Amino acid sequence: MPTSVAENLRRVSDRVGEAASRSGRPPESVRIVGVTKRVDLDRIREAVDCGLTDIGENRIQEAETKIPFLDRAGAAHHLIGHLQSNKARRALDLFSCIQSVDSVALAARLDRLAAGPVRVLVQLKLGEEAAKAGVPESGLGDLVRAVRASAHLRLEGLMGIPPFFDDVERVRPYFRRLREQADALSLETVSMGMSRDFEVAIEEGATIVRIGTLLFGERRGG
Repeated sequence: MPTSVAENLRRVSDRVGEAASRSGRPPESVRIVGVTKRVDLDRIREAVDCGLTDIGENRIQEAETKIPFLDRAGAAHHLIGHLQSNKARRALDLFSCIQSVDSVALAARLDRLAAGPVRVLVQLKLGEEAAKAGVPESGLGDLVRAVRASAHLRLEGLMGIPPFFDDVERVRPYFRRLREQADALSLETVSMGMSRDFEVAIEEGATIVRIGTLLFGERRGG
């Protein structure tokens, strides 16, 4: 019999706390964003009722079928997937935080369309995989300056997705580099680590981990 979302959340929270303690930080220094890609509304509501305060969606189209039916006061909604410029207005209507700002052009469009302050993270490209978005390290400084100079965007930190390795220890240098980049830019928030590698991410300084499978189970479909 599958475990409940409540039990899954308790187990993940315990593991987050243990990883934070190993890195000399309190458990509350790490926030869990529950990744709800292909998760039904009932299970999302169960997670929020059990104390999950942040939920993340990868795709605008799927988010539009869920977020209007969820209590906005119950959780903060994060966009964690790639955002195309032509969907910027829709993203602003749906999300309280956009974690995937990866170009000066996208930042400028969000700033133009925003009616008020918008929480954002800059996504840094951590590897050479073409399928993974993010600003190259060579362009990070220009993008951060553009966001900081904007009227409406509020830069909170960096986000990144490392290359996939069977051995999760091999992602450690990528997480460490993301934390170092955030420190160099005086940014406190670092969103990194998912179900299979979040403990390594926390040990390397993550303040947000994005957890899907461990909370909601395996999901089918694309």
